[in-house]
Amino acid sequence: MSGILYGVGLGPGAPDLLTLRAARLIEGAKVIAYPALEDGASFARAIAAGLIPAGAREIVMPVPMTTERAPAQAAYDRGAADIAAALEAGEDVVCLCEGDPFFYGSFMYLFARLAPRFEVIVVPGVTSIAAVAASAGKPLVARNERLTVLPGPLSEAELTERIAGAESVAIMKVGRHLPKIRRVIEALGLTDRATYVERASLPQEVVLPLSEAPEAAPYFSMILLTKGADPWL
Repeated sequence: MSGILYGVGLGPGAPDLLTLRAARLIEGAKVIAYPALEDGASFARAIAAGLIPAGAREIVMPVPMTTERAPAQAAYDRGAADIAAALEAGEDVVCLCEGDPFFYGSFMYLFARLAPRFEVIVVPGVTSIAAVAASAGKPLVARNERLTVLPGPLSEAELTERIAGAESVAIMKVGRHLPKIRRVIEALGLTDRATYVERASLPQEVVLPLSEAPEAAPYFSMILLTKGADPWL
C-alpha cells in the first residue's frame, strides 16, 4: 500500500495560527517535506518547528528564487521524486506549505506531479489576505462587493487597468514591485484608500498607510485598497 501525501497549509507565519488539523498531522509525522531557499533556510519549517517530532525524516526541497520558471520547476521535479519514493515505500508524508496550499501555494506544483499516482489530502490554511485584513483592521468586502486579488509582478499597465475596474483590491507579492505599485495607485488618486502591511501576524509586523510605507518592501508584504465608502458603517 502506498502512503498518503498531506499538503498542510501553515497560515501566514504565526505558529499559533495553524489549524488544529495541521498541528495534529505535523506532530504525528514520520516524514516531513518542505521547500527551502538554496542556502537551506525554510520559512515553512520555521513556522512548524515546535511541532516536528524528534527523529522525523526531513525531505528538503531547495527552490531557487528566480523569475525564470525552469529552475523552480526542476526543483519541484526533484522534490516530487523524493516524496514519491517515500510514498511508494508505504510512508505517509506531511508536506508543509506557507499560507494555503491552493492559494499561491508551492504545494500545488507537487500536487500536479503526484496526485495522479497517489492519494493526496489537502489541509487548508489561514490565507495571508485574511491575516493582513485582520492586522490592518480593514474588512475586505461587505454585502455585494467584489474582491480582486492581484500579484505585484503584473505590468504597470495591467495593474492600472485591473485596479481601475475593481472595488476592493488585495495586491500580493509586493516586494521589489512596491515603487511601481505606488506609482499606479498615486496616478489613480487612491493613495489615501491604500494600506501597506508587511509580515502580517509575525513579531516584525508593520501596518502603515501606503503614503508612509518604506521605500523597500519584503516579499511578504501586501497592499489593501478599498475604493468606495466603507459599507460596513
